[in-house]
Amino acid sequence: MGRIGDNYSRIRAELPPAVEIVVAAKSRSAGEVAEAIAAGARIIGENYVREAEDIRRKLDPEILSGAAFHMIGHLQRNKVNKALAVFDTFQSVDSLRLARAIDKRADGASPVPVMVQVNVADEQSKFGIKPGELQGFLESMALLNNIKVNGLMGMEPYCRDPEDARVYFRKMRELFLSASTSHVQGVEMRTLSMGMSHSYAVAVEEGASMVRLGTAIFGPREY
Repeated sequence: MGRIGDNYSRIRAELPPAVEIVVAAKSRSAGEVAEAIAAGARIIGENYVREAEDIRRKLDPEILSGAAFHMIGHLQRNKVNKALAVFDTFQSVDSLRLARAIDKRADGASPVPVMVQVNVADEQSKFGIKPGELQGFLESMALLNNIKVNGLMGMEPYCRDPEDARVYFRKMRELFLSASTSHVQGVEMRTLSMGMSHSYAVAVEEGASMVRLGTAIFGPREY
């Protein structure tokens, strides 16, 4: 097993079994993704539709068997048609307009699993629903027939010390619990996706059920 496989296996062994790992594959090669899958990775996260299409095209379907693709970057509405053909879950639904676009273009065979991206620190440079608007947003999402809300996704501000991110993870956990008990029809809170390579250990301590790891698995990007 190579370095990527070793990294994945080590982190998988360290995490509680119930915590899922999204392999954040932004700018990574198909070969690197294949090595992570060979080590046991089952969820591939991509920021861009084109990169996900490229990996699917280059890898043998047998290698991809059992692996799901999650959209974890900002999705433009004009890319929804292509994205629906590539991704199994959309973690980064950050506006009602995007949610409606996915709902309209889905084939209706079964609801598309989505998560609501929350701008937990209310940063102007990031996408996502403001924490105070989440309840109303979920109620609007519940009116759509072809999507199924099954969780929240948060992206904390970068903190040199991961401990400084704890307050944001705790806030996400509070929002998740509140949404779980709000009993909005059609909304089922199963997954709390938060924490990245620098901060995932703290995120798990604060209740993450899914972490998104890139550098921790693949190593630094080569630019």
